Amino acid sequence: MKQITLNIDKTLGFISKEQIFAQEANAKECVATLHAGTGKGNDFLGWLHLPSSISEAGINDIQATANKLRNQCEVVVVVGIGGSYLGAKAVIDALSATFEAFENNRKNPVIVYAGHNIGEDYLYELSSYLKGKQFGIINISKSGTTTEPALSFRILKKQLEDAIGKNETKERIVAITDKARGALHTLAKKEGYKTFVIPDDVGGRFSVLTPVGLLPIAVAGIDIKQLVLGAVSMEKATGTDIPFAENPAAIYAATRNELYKSGKKIEILANFHPKLHYVSEWWKQLYGESEGKENKGIFNASVDFTTDLHSMGQWIQEGERSIFETVISVAAPKYKVEVPFDEEDLDGLNFLAGKRVDFVNKMAELGTQLAHVDGGVPNIKIEMPELNEYYLGQLLYFFEKACGISGYMLGVNPFDQPGVEAYKKNMFALLNKPGFETESKAIQARI
Repeated sequence: MKQITLNIDKTLGFISKEQIFAQEANAKECVATLHAGTGKGNDFLGWLHLPSSISEAGINDIQATANKLRNQCEVVVVVGIGGSYLGAKAVIDALSATFEAFENNRKNPVIVYAGHNIGEDYLYELSSYLKGKQFGIINISKSGTTTEPALSFRILKKQLEDAIGKNETKERIVAITDKARGALHTLAKKEGYKTFVIPDDVGGRFSVLTPVGLLPIAVAGIDIKQLVLGAVSMEKATGTDIPFAENPAAIYAATRNELYKSGKKIEILANFHPKLHYVSEWWKQLYGESEGKENKGIFNASVDFTTDLHSMGQWIQEGERSIFETVISVAAPKYKVEVPFDEEDLDGLNFLAGKRVDFVNKMAELGTQLAHVDGGVPNIKIEMPELNEYYLGQLLYFFEKACGISGYMLGVNPFDQPGVEAYKKNMFALLNKPGFETESKAIQARI
């Protein structure tokens, strides 16, 4: 099998190759620190060897549970927030047929999501959509008390129980939670739900290759074995035994940190394939939550090209020169579509007749890259041979490994997220949650 490739040539001129390779010792030390488990956040390194540690029995258990839900359900609701749903959605959207949800004789259940917002209208419309349908729930929460998913699950669980009774409901709910404690663990044990464990040493944004991601992905009919195999290959390709110059994760980490030091404070992840939108959303959480600390960190943004060239393209081309781009490119499309010849040629496209649509897209990609570099935007290119489970598994692990290295190079703990708790304290105080009386008084004095 081939491997995704990294090309940093279009960053040179903004920073030098010598600058990047001057970071070799630092990058190698950060890789060694990760693998030795001696750095900040070392109690959350379970993702590091996760791909190679997934057993065949574990995969088979996940697949068997997925098959049961697939046989029972027209719709499966994935309840979770942040890393508890973004990884699964990234893979499912990337590898599912775009218009499959509209097909009458679809092979796979419709996958929908809840618990990732507190939208009353969203929940009302979701509940309305589920009425009269055979649906199941995958509830993902380590604690079972995170407000957004807990709220959604309470509503959906009642709807399912009202529709089919408690006995049948327990066959339609799967809990992915802590192995020994927490509200969801207690409920699952009491009700008899099938459960999977979120490992204690894997944070949410690194959890896509645990049951958190693998179960919903398998329900969607995607080959999780190939996804894991791709991740295994990238785990090997970024190990401690790989020289810096041949380690794509280390090179990416060093390059983006050098660009950051040179004043490029914003990284825009761009793609030219519409199925990769939620890969970008997953990536934004991975890097934003890992590196945005201690008044440091690259700001993460994303665009879908060529669509966003007609909205954000002007700013990227001529706005403040504080940005660099990382472009995900897919070498070969899955299908073949050619531009037809038209006798009247009113749109002036006959010069493209007989050419593949992907050829046009690739020229747009190259033209954009050249224009942006000329406009002062360094470009990093990541190329996937094709968009399938194996190469997507490589890409996900590549970004995870590079994130760990990059966070250590930046000097922060890439595996905690203390800032996320600030809004929760204020929200709980405003809602008069028991235990937040002191905070409530302080909040009331400010508003």
